[in-house]
Amino acid sequence: MISNSMKKNIQGGSVIRKMFEEGIRLRKQFGADQVYDFSLGNPDLEPPQEVLEAIRNLTAGEPNGLHAYMSNPGYPEVRALIAEKQALKSGLTVKADSVCMTVGAAGAMNVILKTILDPNDEVIILAPYFVDYLNYVQNHGGKPVIVQSDPDTLLPVIENIVHAITPRTKALIINSPNNPSGVIYSEAILAQIDQALRNSGQTIYVVSDEPYSDLAYDGQTTPSTLKFIEHSIVCTSWSKTMSLPGERIGYLCISPRCEDFDAMVVAVGQCNRMLGFINAPALFQRVVLHSIDAKVNIGRYESRRNRIYDILSAAGFDVQKPAGGLYFFVRCPIKDDFEFVASCVEARILVVPGSGFGFPGFFRLCFAVPDTMIENSVNAFMEIGRRYHLI
Repeated sequence: MISNSMKKNIQGGSVIRKMFEEGIRLRKQFGADQVYDFSLGNPDLEPPQEVLEAIRNLTAGEPNGLHAYMSNPGYPEVRALIAEKQALKSGLTVKADSVCMTVGAAGAMNVILKTILDPNDEVIILAPYFVDYLNYVQNHGGKPVIVQSDPDTLLPVIENIVHAITPRTKALIINSPNNPSGVIYSEAILAQIDQALRNSGQTIYVVSDEPYSDLAYDGQTTPSTLKFIEHSIVCTSWSKTMSLPGERIGYLCISPRCEDFDAMVVAVGQCNRMLGFINAPALFQRVVLHSIDAKVNIGRYESRRNRIYDILSAAGFDVQKPAGGLYFFVRCPIKDDFEFVASCVEARILVVPGSGFGFPGFFRLCFAVPDTMIENSVNAFMEIGRRYHLI
């Protein structure tokens, strides 16, 4: 018999998964070209040529140990290269032992939370949030503490964070560019978070989930968390930057300024093993080594973002253009976001209610979708706008 906690998890389910299943039903009924599915954050661009060439070159000859075990934290040369990149971005002296290769950013977050949490330690999570953060914290005996962001800017409210800190607070999870809102935390915001945590009089780690860090638009960049936050751990992957979500390749990087740094770098390697990952995929560690600066065509995502912004604006929605990431987070024209999303389904538009991200009254829309689907959805969005008297 499965555990009671998993029974509750299954009953609650994922609103994203439910929309995925709804999409299957609608496509069978109306045809794929008549369904406008913006629900999943699944990059649709193929990996860059440098990545594909690295895969071909690495697999062309004799394996020569290409698929063998390595030390739990990963290949030393890969870790050293990543440390060099993080040092350049942060201005800190970051060495290879700061880096542990992981099974995606999710693996990185579970490894670091396993490393730092004792039972009933509290972890502050900023809403709107990626829903699996709750699971990651609970996986390791922690208690999620939800803190609301500003409903107008969707940025953190420092006072709310301060009020949520207790003697049991062990960590704060941040995500910039944010899923689902697309906001980027500025240097000033990161510095304010750091100061607020310092003022608490206790060590509170900041776990920074950064798989969208290279997806910034309008000439913006994502500031370095390591540079501005003392006790920070970066968790990231190449799922979005290199369009490799199914390969599950990522890493965590511990700030050299972290308390208990020496013990932590040993512990994360052990946790990688204890959690059953053992090590990150061997082949794709090598792929990253040979193509680390490769990126998908970010301009394609930016042009799609711009087009959807124009469509939503024309349909009368209260919408802000996301600074980064792959999502719009839009205020619903009615209070009940589940009711609104159900209404969108009637128009064969699939989006995700904000309640699934701990932020009711909004909906999330992913723009990592084909251009043809975006154009085909125009009339459906206009229909929704007229239905709710937005236009």
